[in-house]
Amino acid sequence: MSLAGRSLIRVDDFSAAEMQHVLNVAETMHQRLHERQTMLAGSILATAFFEPSTRTRLSFESAMQRLGGGVIGFADATTSSAVKGETLADTARIIESYADVIVMRHPLEGSVKVAADYASKPVINAGDGGHQHPTQTLTDLFTIQRARGDLNGLQIGLCGDLRFGRTVHSLLAALGHYQVKVLCIAPPSLQLPERYRPPGVEVEQVQRVEDVLPDLDVLYVTRIQRERFPDASEYEAVKGSYRIDAALLEQSKPELLVMHPLPRVDEIAYNVDPDRRAAYFGQAAYGVPVRMALLALLLDAESSAGVPGPAPLAQPVEHHPRCPNPDCANRVEGYTEPQMLLVGPHQRRCLYCDLELTVG
Repeated sequence: MSLAGRSLIRVDDFSAAEMQHVLNVAETMHQRLHERQTMLAGSILATAFFEPSTRTRLSFESAMQRLGGGVIGFADATTSSAVKGETLADTARIIESYADVIVMRHPLEGSVKVAADYASKPVINAGDGGHQHPTQTLTDLFTIQRARGDLNGLQIGLCGDLRFGRTVHSLLAALGHYQVKVLCIAPPSLQLPERYRPPGVEVEQVQRVEDVLPDLDVLYVTRIQRERFPDASEYEAVKGSYRIDAALLEQSKPELLVMHPLPRVDEIAYNVDPDRRAAYFGQAAYGVPVRMALLALLLDAESSAGVPGPAPLAQPVEHHPRCPNPDCANRVEGYTEPQMLLVGPHQRRCLYCDLELTVG
């Protein structure tokens, strides 16, 4: 199975072997980062960002230009026809007539799946609400792999907003392919939703960083995402829950990796930046070779022939209700058909947002 022409909406769209292949190609891209490359000359990337972005959008644009391609797009939803009521389906079909690959960020969970369902060109998820951010996960895996060589056997702490943090949700899905222990460090109201717990991964929930820090190999910190809270008072109750500073890091292993998808607010102090355990700025820089690799593979400039693809999905359900999640694209974009998987005798999982529901 080849990656050429495929879309990347969720981490599970790629098998473990395919993800590793992307990382292997990314290593080659990293070694040749400052060489002039023309493998995507004549190809155009469209960036459709309905939410703010610095790292993801600019790293994709840098990646395409470093491979010799061109970039078009918008970075503000108010400059697109969405403000006139254009649907995601129509937006995707229009954009693909101008470009060879689309990178989209949107506040609705499952929104990028809608775009991919209606487009014939590859669509890459750059973040769909609080759901997933798979290219950030590839960057995270690349960061850990380059620092530690292997993920197996690591204890990984995920700290902060685990309820709305899409980077955490994607990373957890990928960690299901490794032998790791995951410590979810968050207040009860921000703990990991059950639907994002990967099967086969040991997960422990704690509230204090200090209780687990000495044993961690990776500390993955996330900001508390104010924009996702339906109630401002709920955000006020948990903001500033965690602060990683130099004094706290004295309790950690000297080889600890402190990671963060960025931007940070106040959860990592500036006095951590000079510490060799601080990996987050290097992590952001690795987004360029990783996205170079992904673009080259999806546009068939790099081969993925012979790499085993993902296992077939569970049995789809023929008759199913519309997703009840108010933030799901299937509910908001009313023309879309409900798509569910049968995951138990009375359990269905929405293929847009991963919400599981019980049916009679």
